[in-house]
Amino acid sequence: MKLSARTRYAARILLELARNEDGIPLSASMLSQRTGVSAQFVEQILKPLKQKGLTTSVRGASGGHHLARPAEHITLGEVVRLMEGGIFLSVCCGENSEDCPRKEGCLIRGAWVEVSNTLEQELDAISL
Repeated sequence: MKLSARTRYAARILLELARNEDGIPLSASMLSQRTGVSAQFVEQILKPLKQKGLTTSVRGASGGHHLARPAEHITLGEVVRLMEGGIFLSVCCGENSEDCPRKEGCLIRGAWVEVSNTLEQELDAISL
């Protein structure tokens, strides 16, 4: 499984928000500077993070973004599921597993499912 840039950058952005101890909301341009992700991409990534309740924003001249809940209550598993659409090694392990014509007689599917479940548990055990 290779994580997309969106997922890696989302984790980087969330970690930067978690490190922001003074509580002042961080603008997309400030997040861009601190994370090395383009401001445009930061804004695209912040949309699903906000919709899912991981971040909130404040409007206005001194506005910006901050975590919606404590960093210890946000897991990497949650971030990966949001940005990737799930945590699984193969299409036969995910929600659309019925699309696989070999699902019933596949000798390796059980291993992929087991590894995917283990990966999901490990990512859920890691908080920001």
